[in-house]
Amino acid sequence: MRVKASCITSKKGPSLVTVIQSCNGFSSLVAKMENKEPDEVEKLKTKFMSAWHNVKYSWILKTKTYFSRNSPVFLLGKCYHFKAQDADSPTKSGGAVAPEQELVTGNVEEFRRDFTSRVWLTYREEFPVIAGSGLSSDCGWGCTLRAGQMMLAQALMLRFLGRDWTWPDALKLDGLDTESWTSNAAKKLVASLESSFQGESPPETSARLQTRAAAEEASTHLNDVYHRKVISWFGDSPPAQLGVHRLVALGHTSGKTAGDWYGPGVVAHILRRAVEDATDPELQGITVYVAQDCTVYRADVIDSHQECTRGPGAEPSADRRAVIILIPVRLGGEKTNPEYFDFVKGILSLEYCIGIIGGKPKQAYYFVGFQDDSLIYMDPHYCQSFVDVSATDFPLESYHCPSPKKMPFSKMDPSCTLGFYSRSVQDFEKITEEISKVLKPSSKEKYPAFTFVKGHGQDYDFSCPQTLERTELPSAGESRRPGPGVGDFVLL
Repeated sequence: MRVKASCITSKKGPSLVTVIQSCNGFSSLVAKMENKEPDEVEKLKTKFMSAWHNVKYSWILKTKTYFSRNSPVFLLGKCYHFKAQDADSPTKSGGAVAPEQELVTGNVEEFRRDFTSRVWLTYREEFPVIAGSGLSSDCGWGCTLRAGQMMLAQALMLRFLGRDWTWPDALKLDGLDTESWTSNAAKKLVASLESSFQGESPPETSARLQTRAAAEEASTHLNDVYHRKVISWFGDSPPAQLGVHRLVALGHTSGKTAGDWYGPGVVAHILRRAVEDATDPELQGITVYVAQDCTVYRADVIDSHQECTRGPGAEPSADRRAVIILIPVRLGGEKTNPEYFDFVKGILSLEYCIGIIGGKPKQAYYFVGFQDDSLIYMDPHYCQSFVDVSATDFPLESYHCPSPKKMPFSKMDPSCTLGFYSRSVQDFEKITEEISKVLKPSSKEKYPAFTFVKGHGQDYDFSCPQTLERTELPSAGESRRPGPGVGDFVLL
């Protein structure tokens, strides 16, 4: 049996007038191209493709995502169970029950609230032109950058709000069925009736309640401030610390420009530089470590934790900085090796995991969980209008998605970047211990996806990989297969 977890939000696609205008624009564009120089023809082609992508990714199918009621669902280290209210009664007589007729309890609502509270970053249009490109949209080429932004946003949400935080308006977004809304309304009605029957509280109890309410209100306000601040860092304008404009500019050192496809390994290094160069004081206490050739050097990560916080007046101290650990890996040849499926499940089950930048060939997704043999992901391939995040109380709805999507593990591209968030050296030690259990290779696959090595990366001679002191390889005598470099990753 399956449980309908959510309906894909029904978004209004481009109108007939828009499509006709696009066709008319194409005709006039062809006419202009016949009389233009080659350079100008390329510019016109770029403008046309950008306009076409804006139309193409403005459509979204109204579909439903189903989850099994009998299997646990993992979402960024949290486990949810969807149970039927009476597991015996539907099948005693041998009759089948349609999913919409099932009485579902368990953690469905909690799962929805948790998923919807994650920051959703998608294609945008009509934002300020990216310098040197003439592009005012990332439709059709920016999906891996968006997936990387979502992973980084999750790490920042953990830092400032914690894993248990959820957006108060998460269940108010379109796409949730009437059933859950009715349930919420009923709960509020019951609470209201109970309070009316109880009558007035004694003065001292009332005072305590008022104090508690004031504290909760202050906490809610602070959470809202950080919620908006994190999203504003990913705004689609040049001043945004971690926005597309900034990421594209940093990508120039890797030979990338606006309009190119970016691989998950390249994006990992771009994110590292973006966080390093950020000037907002709130971002000074966090850094990004990117693994070298599928190897995490323990001493380098510990040093990153213990570095002085950037900025005036900073003093050296242990655990001054949280570290985001990004590990570009390749889980097979042209396709993902099925032997790695359990490894991916193990990674997404860890509380320290902040997701995976992955996808299928030529389409990047942000993987956040799984159920059975399907990955759960957030999809950046939907074009939304530019939002000015510098405005007070800018709308948040377009930065949250109420509709999880699923994809079979078999369709996963082997090139991906794994992400972990470490608050302290003690956290890092726990992370290495937990990941070591997941890293153990299967009987068929002799090599783990990546390794932890003691010491600093600069301490080793890479021309002699057998001299490395490995902590996760199956035996000390085996030589390690050379890991792929950043340039070897398949572009998504």
